[in-house]
Amino acid sequence: MTDNSQEGEVLKQIEREVRMREGASKLLAACSRREQALEASRSLLTCSARILALLSQLQRMRKAQILGRVGRRPSEDIAPCLGKVALSDLRIPLMWKDSEYFKNKGELHRCAVFCLLQCGTEIHDTDLVMVDRTLTDVCFEDTVIFNDVGPEFQLRVELYSSCAVDSSSQGALGPRRGSLLGGSLGCSSGSKIRAAFESATVCGSSGGDEGPGGVSPPSSPRRSSLGPKFNLLAHTTLRIEHVQEAFKTHDLSLAATEDSPFWLPLYGNMCCRLVAQPMCMILPVMSGRLKVKLGEDLNRWQNVYGVLRGQSLLCYQSEEDLESEDEPLLVIHIRKDTLVCVSERDPVQCRSIYISTQRQGEDVTYTLTTHAPEDTPRWTEALWQHVYNMITPSSPGDGLAVPDLSGEIRTLLSSYYKERY
Repeated sequence: MTDNSQEGEVLKQIEREVRMREGASKLLAACSRREQALEASRSLLTCSARILALLSQLQRMRKAQILGRVGRRPSEDIAPCLGKVALSDLRIPLMWKDSEYFKNKGELHRCAVFCLLQCGTEIHDTDLVMVDRTLTDVCFEDTVIFNDVGPEFQLRVELYSSCAVDSSSQGALGPRRGSLLGGSLGCSSGSKIRAAFESATVCGSSGGDEGPGGVSPPSSPRRSSLGPKFNLLAHTTLRIEHVQEAFKTHDLSLAATEDSPFWLPLYGNMCCRLVAQPMCMILPVMSGRLKVKLGEDLNRWQNVYGVLRGQSLLCYQSEEDLESEDEPLLVIHIRKDTLVCVSERDPVQCRSIYISTQRQGEDVTYTLTTHAPEDTPRWTEALWQHVYNMITPSSPGDGLAVPDLSGEIRTLLSSYYKERY
């Protein structure tokens, strides 16, 4: 996919989120019940978060284009495989005062809360939960799955709260006006991004310094007319080191104080299950016909059908045996310390692939050849990639500095609101 088509796809996603946000805005303006207004306000915040995340992706794409124009391109080193990450059983314990919980004294403090979960440009929200002093934990039953995630992922969990008091005041978004953004970024894409900026920055208050996309939007004078607003109560970021099948506790960073109307007495941590599933561990990475040398006899070769999947190169007698789920003839274990190399002494048309690994605690080397010379580099690269997938990714290396366009976005936003108001 070309750079222009990728940018066009991102713009389409932004437009789609803008339309969804406009629908939520109309619903909010028509709400007559507090519960409906809270749901609409949550949708507004989620759509705005997705818009900002997509704008950040657009920024990264433009950085890559700048690198291309100056003759510097991103590293072409082997990249680890992608996978799925799932978060479930999210629990946030509360710490009510004795007088509130046990003696049931004082005004009933009631809030509507939900979680916003972001990994890259993929953003999900949980259902709304009504919380008061009768609850000891905020429980979210949702199972959230993120697709096409790399091992360097950062999954940000944000807890939002809104004081759930009765209020009949509802508002609507005012009419839009044009701005100079269209001329600044180009007539076509500028108008689309201008609408996205407007939609993303007139959402309910997040209570933080930055939006989920990493850009700090200015406050909108019309935010007070949008009915109930959600505020950021706490947040944390989960990474690959937090992946564990068991129920695990993670620290929360609090973003509100006790005098905030949307405040809840948090312990300062949350519990959840976070699991990851690399796609190369469950789907075949490479398959095809091979020859495997059995024993020390140089002439004893076996034609097999090889399937590289999970932590093994499975060698079946034929493809039919694979389809019938018969046991493989030979299993070559692929580990993170497995060595793969190609013989340089053999003729090009029949070069051998050597796989040095362990079997039952002993070092062993397997010798393979392909039926066609052009298949040898394909199998070799697939094996190298598979070994690399099992190694924990290291940090970025050369520290190449690229232009930061977030200042440009802030300037555009500032000029837009200055002209409008």
